[in-house]
Amino acid sequence: MTDVSSGAGEPSAAGALPGRRVPHDLRHPGIMADVTANFRQYLTGWGVVDAGDSDIDWFRSGLAQPQFNGVVRVRSLEEVEQITATARERLAGVPWWWWVGPDSPAGTSSALAEHGAQEFTTIPVMVRPLDQAMDPTESSPGLRIEAVSGDHRLRELVRTYSASMGVAADIESDIVRIESQRRDNADIVRLAAVLEGRVVGTTVVIAAHDVAGIFIVHVAETHRRLGIGTALTAAALRVGQDRGMRLAALAASPAGEPLYRRFGFVEVSQYRLFTFPVQCDLPLCGLRNRSGGPLSDNGGDGRAQTSR
Repeated sequence: MTDVSSGAGEPSAAGALPGRRVPHDLRHPGIMADVTANFRQYLTGWGVVDAGDSDIDWFRSGLAQPQFNGVVRVRSLEEVEQITATARERLAGVPWWWWVGPDSPAGTSSALAEHGAQEFTTIPVMVRPLDQAMDPTESSPGLRIEAVSGDHRLRELVRTYSASMGVAADIESDIVRIESQRRDNADIVRLAAVLEGRVVGTTVVIAAHDVAGIFIVHVAETHRRLGIGTALTAAALRVGQDRGMRLAALAASPAGEPLYRRFGFVEVSQYRLFTFPVQCDLPLCGLRNRSGGPLSDNGGDGRAQTSR
């Protein structure tokens, strides 16, 4: 693995490319289009069993966890009844979520509710320019942040974030397989926080659409409040700068939001998550409201994320 810790201090502002200044208003439509395109790419990348982007952008991993199956955008509400029926048909047999973000038409949440969907949480979308200075950070003695390469470390990475997210252990090998076979792996850098030879924290950065999307910031329960989440976030920002991205973006849990605000992230929008009544016989369909999805975190340096 490659060590990307690079010590304390202000990282280079590699994201500040000539002629590509970030608009002062981080809610600018162009910025939101790039951020949501990045998030869609990451989520739909889990759709190894099936995926589509016609009237709806949807993905199906086949895993019996709602975090890894769902709809991430609807393009039009003109035939919402047919669209919701199509989504439920394509995702039947697995638990799944419907993500309603700023790239879906106004009124999507109300339309889904009218057709039987139930909203169960709201996740803030936070953005930070990558040409913005970053205060020096201190990490736990002996901690290294390393870019993951090789099957062994990937398995450790998946095992660490799966345990934190409450993912069933018997599907970890399937998650490893999907992670290793993603078509967009050239855009992805997976980071492991390693202490005494053990992976104790994780994050995944996808550099696409001028955005460094930061996902799955998780720290093992036994190693929280030690600055590991801070070190992972700083390393993720450096990855974005090294890749020439203009912005960093993430979806924050209540546990992680204070950490990200200290790094200069600001809330620019939200995702509202919905479920539909279960239409499958799998016992794991009952997990549809479990917290902690591919966009989430547990903060690492604060309290653990709680189920909502």
